[in-house]
Amino acid sequence: MKALFYAGLPFLILFGCNISPSEKAANANELDSAVTCASVIPNRFSRISEDSLTYISGDDNAKMILIPAGEFKMGSTSFDDAQPLHNVELSSFWMDEHEVTNAQFRAFVEATGYVTLAERPLDPADFPGVDPRMLVPGSAVFCAPKNIQGLNNHLQWWEYIPDANWRHPEGPKSSITGKESHPVTQLAYQDAEAYAKWVGKRLPTEAEWEYAAKAGKHQYETYYWGSDKKENGKWLANIYQGDFPTHNTKEDGYEITAPVKSFPANAFGLYDMEGNVWEWCADLYRPDYYANSPKLNPRGPAEAYDPQEPGTVKRVQRGGSFLCNDQYCERYKAGSRGKGEVNSPTNNVGFRCVKDIK
Repeated sequence: MKALFYAGLPFLILFGCNISPSEKAANANELDSAVTCASVIPNRFSRISEDSLTYISGDDNAKMILIPAGEFKMGSTSFDDAQPLHNVELSSFWMDEHEVTNAQFRAFVEATGYVTLAERPLDPADFPGVDPRMLVPGSAVFCAPKNIQGLNNHLQWWEYIPDANWRHPEGPKSSITGKESHPVTQLAYQDAEAYAKWVGKRLPTEAEWEYAAKAGKHQYETYYWGSDKKENGKWLANIYQGDFPTHNTKEDGYEITAPVKSFPANAFGLYDMEGNVWEWCADLYRPDYYANSPKLNPRGPAEAYDPQEPGTVKRVQRGGSFLCNDQYCERYKAGSRGKGEVNSPTNNVGFRCVKDIK
């Protein structure tokens, strides 16, 4: 598995963003119905007043919001691995109002001495046949190319950068100084899980994540926030504008991550449940899991399996990132699923935590 991460990492990054022609056709049909259905849905900003929200603070002093127990229809007809649509019933839980920030993760590292996967030295014995000079800690970084040959080869815009890690998310010349309120990135699944345990929390299941993101909205909303990308001329999420991946017009004000809470919250008071960075979930990934998912508090399959990359261990990721748009990566849309190899951090993946109600 280590060899897959370091020698084959670029191949493990964004298969979840590749959309097949059949999925695009199905998506177009749902978009049409979404426009019709969404026209009678209350604006997301008016569903729940600020005064009615219930908060606690976690051990990391992060504001957490009470997500009430309830039932919802999970999934999407636009994506093959998000079918069939099925009813899910969840118990109440607490959820961080925003993604874990650089400042919060730094406090964890300073208190514990934790070293993330992307920072750890590599043992040549784990990588037989690989030139030892190639075995340097680092991670994958999105690098906008000047020219591309189609969108089928994501190696055109992803590069393994030595010394790229959570402190230097775009490489050794980058820094999180001045970006303390941005979501932390470049974390493998085990890094996110370690933080969650330290603060007495856990990572959300994908059912909890989707339920919280939809926040009682209609099943056929196109996006988690509604049916339009803008409101009153302002973008509602940090996603990619322009010609992907060569020209980002940054109409939403950001080229990469944005400070948490830069965009409006959803009806539950949660920020960035769409765009900004992908978020790790606790569930192992299988494209066929929904056919066998239990109705009450599903926790994901017992084993991971991705037919595109058999033998890899993947966990679900949710919400999309600053790189998502309709041109290539459409899985920031409501009900969709992302996936990530557990040892493959990138600069567009972060996380938030949840907490059980005792």
